[in-house]
Amino acid sequence: MSERKVRSTLGVLPAVILVVLVVGGGLGAALLQSLGLMPLVGQPVLSLDAYSALGGDLWRSIVLTLTVATVSTLLAVVIGLAAALTVLSGRRTALVAAALTLAVPHLIGAAAMGLLLADSGLLPRIFGLTDGGWPELVGGRWWIAVALEYAWKESAFVAIVVAGTLATRVAGFDETAATLGAGRWARFRLVTLPLVRPALTASAAITFTYIVGSYEVARILGRPYPEPLSVMAIRLFTSIDLAARPQAAAAAMVAAALAIVVATVALNYLRRSAVWK
Repeated sequence: MSERKVRSTLGVLPAVILVVLVVGGGLGAALLQSLGLMPLVGQPVLSLDAYSALGGDLWRSIVLTLTVATVSTLLAVVIGLAAALTVLSGRRTALVAAALTLAVPHLIGAAAMGLLLADSGLLPRIFGLTDGGWPELVGGRWWIAVALEYAWKESAFVAIVVAGTLATRVAGFDETAATLGAGRWARFRLVTLPLVRPALTASAAITFTYIVGSYEVARILGRPYPEPLSVMAIRLFTSIDLAARPQAAAAAMVAAALAIVVATVALNYLRRSAVWK
Protein backbone atom coordinates (compact mmCIF):
# COMPACT_ATOMS: atom_id res chain seq x y z
CA MET A 1 0.00 0.00 0.00
CA SER A 2 1.16 3.53 -0.75
CA GLU A 3 1.75 6.00 2.04
CA ARG A 4 -1.35 7.93 1.02
CA LYS A 5 -3.55 4.84 1.27
CA VAL A 6 -2.07 3.96 4.65
CA ARG A 7 -2.83 7.43 6.00
CA SER A 8 -6.36 7.30 4.60
CA THR A 9 -6.94 3.89 6.18
CA LEU A 10 -5.61 5.01 9.56
CA GLY A 11 -7.79 8.12 9.38
CA VAL A 12 -11.04 6.19 9.06
CA LEU A 13 -9.99 3.25 11.26
CA PRO A 14 -11.37 4.66 14.57
CA ALA A 15 -14.79 5.25 13.03
CA VAL A 16 -14.79 1.81 11.38
CA ILE A 17 -13.87 0.09 14.64
CA LEU A 18 -16.67 1.90 16.48
CA VAL A 19 -19.25 0.98 13.82
CA VAL A 20 -18.12 -2.65 13.77
CA LEU A 21 -18.34 -2.90 17.56
CA VAL A 22 -21.78 -1.31 17.80
CA VAL A 23 -23.42 -2.86 14.74
CA GLY A 24 -21.60 -6.15 15.01
CA GLY A 25 -22.36 -6.45 18.70
CA GLY A 26 -26.06 -5.80 18.14
CA LEU A 27 -26.31 -8.22 15.23
CA GLY A 28 -24.33 -10.84 17.11
CA ALA A 29 -26.57 -10.63 20.17
CA ALA A 30 -29.71 -10.82 18.00
CA LEU A 31 -28.34 -13.82 16.11
CA LEU A 32 -27.48 -15.69 19.32
CA GLN A 33 -30.88 -14.94 20.78
CA SER A 34 -32.72 -16.04 17.63
CA LEU A 35 -30.79 -19.34 17.68
CA GLY A 36 -31.58 -20.02 21.34
CA LEU A 37 -27.99 -19.51 22.49
CA MET A 38 -28.74 -16.46 24.65
CA PRO A 39 -32.08 -17.20 26.36
CA LEU A 40 -33.56 -14.97 29.03
CA VAL A 41 -34.24 -18.05 31.14
CA GLY A 42 -33.09 -21.65 30.94
CA GLN A 43 -30.12 -23.34 29.33
CA PRO A 44 -28.75 -22.30 25.91
CA VAL A 45 -29.82 -24.79 23.24
CA LEU A 46 -29.09 -24.36 19.54
CA SER A 47 -32.39 -24.45 17.64
CA LEU A 48 -34.42 -22.73 14.94
CA ASP A 49 -37.59 -22.70 17.01
CA ALA A 50 -37.78 -18.90 16.97
CA TYR A 51 -37.93 -18.90 13.16
CA SER A 52 -40.34 -21.81 12.86
CA ALA A 53 -42.64 -20.29 15.51
CA LEU A 54 -43.30 -17.36 13.17
CA GLY A 55 -44.66 -19.79 10.58
CA GLY A 56 -46.33 -18.37 7.49
CA ASP A 57 -46.37 -14.88 8.97
CA LEU A 58 -42.62 -14.67 8.43
CA TRP A 59 -42.91 -15.36 4.70
CA ARG A 60 -45.78 -12.93 4.31
CA SER A 61 -43.73 -10.28 6.11
CA ILE A 62 -40.71 -10.96 3.88
CA VAL A 63 -42.79 -10.59 0.69
CA LEU A 64 -44.46 -7.43 2.00
CA THR A 65 -41.16 -5.89 3.10
CA LEU A 66 -39.48 -6.59 -0.24
CA THR A 67 -42.48 -5.28 -2.20
CA VAL A 68 -42.81 -2.02 -0.26
CA ALA A 69 -39.05 -1.42 -0.27
CA THR A 70 -38.68 -2.16 -3.99
CA VAL A 71 -41.63 -0.01 -5.12
CA SER A 72 -40.67 2.86 -2.82
CA THR A 73 -37.02 2.74 -3.92
CA LEU A 74 -37.92 2.74 -7.62
CA LEU A 75 -40.25 5.72 -7.15
CA ALA A 76 -37.62 7.56 -5.11
CA VAL A 77 -34.94 6.94 -7.74
CA VAL A 78 -37.13 8.16 -10.62
CA ILE A 79 -38.33 11.27 -8.76
CA GLY A 80 -34.90 12.03 -7.33
CA LEU A 81 -33.19 11.67 -10.72
CA ALA A 82 -35.77 13.95 -12.34
CA ALA A 83 -35.22 16.56 -9.63
CA ALA A 84 -31.42 16.30 -9.90
CA LEU A 85 -31.49 16.74 -13.68
CA THR A 86 -32.72 20.31 -13.17
CA VAL A 87 -29.10 21.12 -12.26
CA LEU A 88 -28.18 20.85 -15.94
CA SER A 89 -30.71 23.53 -16.85
CA GLY A 90 -29.51 25.88 -14.14
CA ARG A 91 -32.66 25.74 -12.02
CA ARG A 92 -32.18 25.07 -8.29
CA THR A 93 -35.78 25.07 -7.06
CA ALA A 94 -36.07 21.27 -6.93
CA LEU A 95 -32.80 20.92 -5.02
CA VAL A 96 -33.81 23.58 -2.50
CA ALA A 97 -37.07 21.68 -1.95
CA ALA A 98 -35.09 18.45 -1.57
CA ALA A 99 -32.78 20.03 1.00
CA LEU A 100 -35.79 21.23 3.01
CA THR A 101 -37.41 17.79 2.77
CA LEU A 102 -34.32 16.08 4.20
CA ALA A 103 -34.76 18.01 7.45
CA VAL A 104 -38.27 16.58 8.00
CA PRO A 105 -38.23 13.39 10.16
CA HIS A 106 -40.04 10.36 8.76
CA LEU A 107 -42.35 10.38 11.78
CA ILE A 108 -43.62 13.86 10.94
CA GLY A 109 -43.75 12.96 7.25
CA ALA A 110 -45.93 9.92 8.02
CA ALA A 111 -48.27 12.00 10.16
CA ALA A 112 -48.52 14.64 7.43
CA MET A 113 -49.17 12.00 4.77
CA GLY A 114 -51.92 10.52 6.93
CA LEU A 115 -53.59 13.91 7.39
CA LEU A 116 -53.36 14.45 3.64
CA LEU A 117 -54.48 11.07 2.28
CA ALA A 118 -56.75 9.54 4.94
CA ASP A 119 -60.48 9.08 4.29
CA SER A 120 -61.22 12.27 6.23
CA GLY A 121 -57.98 14.01 5.25
CA LEU A 122 -57.29 17.24 3.43
CA LEU A 123 -57.47 15.92 -0.15
CA PRO A 124 -60.83 14.13 0.28
CA ARG A 125 -62.26 17.34 1.77
CA ILE A 126 -60.94 19.41 -1.12
CA PHE A 127 -62.47 17.06 -3.70
CA GLY A 128 -65.67 16.48 -1.67
CA LEU A 129 -65.15 12.71 -1.35
CA THR A 130 -65.50 12.26 2.40
CA ASP A 131 -68.68 10.17 2.00
CA GLY A 132 -66.87 7.00 0.94
CA GLY A 133 -65.73 7.85 -2.57
CA TRP A 134 -62.08 8.32 -1.61
CA PRO A 135 -59.80 5.28 -2.22
CA GLU A 136 -58.34 3.51 0.81
CA LEU A 137 -54.82 4.91 0.64
CA VAL A 138 -54.01 4.87 4.36
CA GLY A 139 -54.26 1.44 5.97
CA GLY A 140 -55.43 -0.02 2.67
CA ARG A 141 -54.61 -3.29 0.99
CA TRP A 142 -51.88 -1.94 -1.26
CA TRP A 143 -49.85 0.14 1.24
CA ILE A 144 -50.01 3.15 -1.09
CA ALA A 145 -49.56 5.84 1.55
CA VAL A 146 -46.50 4.04 2.93
CA ALA A 147 -44.86 3.83 -0.50
CA LEU A 148 -45.69 7.48 -1.26
CA GLU A 149 -44.20 8.71 2.01
CA TYR A 150 -40.97 6.77 1.50
CA ALA A 151 -40.79 7.89 -2.15
CA TRP A 152 -41.27 11.53 -1.17
CA LYS A 153 -38.70 11.56 1.60
CA GLU A 154 -36.08 9.34 0.01
CA SER A 155 -36.32 11.01 -3.40
CA ALA A 156 -34.87 14.12 -1.73
CA PHE A 157 -31.87 12.08 -0.60
CA VAL A 158 -31.41 10.60 -4.08
CA ALA A 159 -31.67 14.05 -5.66
CA ILE A 160 -28.98 15.53 -3.41
CA VAL A 161 -26.57 12.62 -4.05
CA VAL A 162 -27.07 12.58 -7.82
CA ALA A 163 -26.98 16.38 -8.08
CA GLY A 164 -23.48 16.34 -6.64
CA THR A 165 -22.34 14.05 -9.45
CA LEU A 166 -24.14 16.13 -12.08
CA ALA A 167 -22.58 19.36 -10.86
CA THR A 168 -19.02 18.03 -10.73
CA ARG A 169 -18.73 15.60 -13.64
CA VAL A 170 -21.66 15.61 -16.05
CA ALA A 171 -22.17 19.26 -16.96
CA GLY A 172 -18.98 19.55 -19.06
CA PHE A 173 -19.58 16.27 -20.92
CA ASP A 174 -23.20 17.22 -21.57
CA GLU A 175 -22.20 20.55 -23.09
CA THR A 176 -19.57 18.85 -25.27
CA ALA A 177 -22.12 16.31 -26.53
CA ALA A 178 -24.60 19.09 -27.28
CA THR A 179 -21.91 20.95 -29.23
CA LEU A 180 -21.29 17.83 -31.31
CA GLY A 181 -24.98 17.68 -32.22
CA ALA A 182 -26.36 15.12 -29.77
CA GLY A 183 -30.02 15.55 -28.90
CA ARG A 184 -31.44 15.75 -25.39
CA TRP A 185 -32.45 12.06 -25.23
CA ALA A 186 -29.11 10.92 -26.70
CA ARG A 187 -27.19 13.01 -24.17
CA PHE A 188 -29.23 11.57 -21.32
CA ARG A 189 -28.86 7.96 -22.50
CA LEU A 190 -25.21 8.02 -23.55
CA VAL A 191 -23.66 10.66 -21.27
CA THR A 192 -25.71 11.53 -18.22
CA LEU A 193 -27.09 8.13 -17.23
CA PRO A 194 -23.77 6.20 -17.40
CA LEU A 195 -22.01 8.87 -15.33
CA VAL A 196 -24.69 9.08 -12.61
CA ARG A 197 -25.37 5.33 -12.48
CA PRO A 198 -22.90 4.67 -9.61
CA ALA A 199 -24.45 7.49 -7.54
CA LEU A 200 -27.92 6.18 -8.34
CA THR A 201 -26.92 2.65 -7.36
CA ALA A 202 -25.41 3.74 -4.05
CA SER A 203 -28.34 5.98 -3.11
CA ALA A 204 -30.86 3.32 -4.16
CA ALA A 205 -29.10 0.67 -2.03
CA ILE A 206 -29.05 3.00 0.99
CA THR A 207 -32.72 3.86 0.45
CA PHE A 208 -33.74 0.20 0.13
CA THR A 209 -31.78 -0.75 3.25
CA TYR A 210 -33.32 2.09 5.24
CA ILE A 211 -36.87 1.17 4.20
CA VAL A 212 -36.33 -2.48 5.16
CA GLY A 213 -35.37 -1.42 8.68
CA SER A 214 -37.77 1.49 9.05
CA TYR A 215 -40.63 1.13 11.53
CA GLU A 216 -42.64 4.29 12.13
CA VAL A 217 -44.04 4.92 8.63
CA ALA A 218 -45.34 1.39 8.15
CA ARG A 219 -46.77 1.36 11.67
CA ILE A 220 -48.66 4.64 11.23
CA LEU A 221 -49.85 4.36 7.61
CA GLY A 222 -49.99 0.59 7.04
CA ARG A 223 -52.38 -2.22 7.88
CA PRO A 224 -52.24 -4.20 11.13
CA TYR A 225 -51.80 -7.46 9.18
CA PRO A 226 -49.71 -8.54 7.42
CA GLU A 227 -46.90 -6.43 8.79
CA PRO A 228 -43.36 -5.69 7.59
CA LEU A 229 -40.42 -7.35 9.30
CA SER A 230 -39.47 -4.21 11.22
CA VAL A 231 -42.96 -3.80 12.65
CA MET A 232 -43.11 -7.50 13.52
CA ALA A 233 -39.76 -7.33 15.31
CA ILE A 234 -40.73 -4.26 17.38
CA ARG A 235 -44.15 -5.69 18.24
CA LEU A 236 -42.69 -8.97 19.45
CA PHE A 237 -39.83 -7.28 21.30
CA THR A 238 -42.20 -5.00 23.23
CA SER A 239 -44.66 -7.80 23.99
CA ILE A 240 -45.36 -8.60 27.64
CA ASP A 241 -44.58 -12.21 26.77
CA LEU A 242 -40.82 -12.48 27.27
CA ALA A 243 -40.85 -15.80 25.42
CA ALA A 244 -41.45 -13.80 22.22
CA ARG A 245 -38.02 -12.13 22.40
CA PRO A 246 -36.27 -14.85 20.34
CA GLN A 247 -38.97 -14.49 17.67
CA ALA A 248 -38.38 -10.73 17.61
CA ALA A 249 -34.67 -11.37 17.16
CA ALA A 250 -35.45 -13.82 14.35
CA ALA A 251 -37.55 -11.25 12.48
CA ALA A 252 -34.82 -8.64 12.96
CA MET A 253 -32.14 -11.03 11.66
CA VAL A 254 -34.15 -11.77 8.51
CA ALA A 255 -34.54 -8.03 7.86
CA ALA A 256 -30.82 -7.54 8.45
CA ALA A 257 -30.01 -10.38 6.06
CA LEU A 258 -32.11 -8.77 3.30
CA ALA A 259 -30.35 -5.45 3.83
CA ILE A 260 -26.91 -7.07 3.81
CA VAL A 261 -27.65 -8.94 0.56
CA VAL A 262 -28.75 -5.75 -1.20
CA ALA A 263 -25.77 -3.79 0.14
CA THR A 264 -23.38 -6.55 -1.00
CA VAL A 265 -24.84 -6.63 -4.51
CA ALA A 266 -24.66 -2.83 -4.80
CA LEU A 267 -21.09 -2.73 -3.48
CA ASN A 268 -20.03 -5.46 -5.90
CA TYR A 269 -21.49 -3.46 -8.79
CA LEU A 270 -19.76 -0.28 -7.63
CA ARG A 271 -16.41 -2.05 -7.34
CA ARG A 272 -16.71 -3.10 -10.99
CA SER A 273 -17.55 0.41 -12.19
CA ALA A 274 -14.99 2.74 -13.72
CA VAL A 275 -15.72 5.35 -11.05
CA TRP A 276 -14.47 3.04 -8.29
CA LYS A 277 -11.32 2.20 -10.24
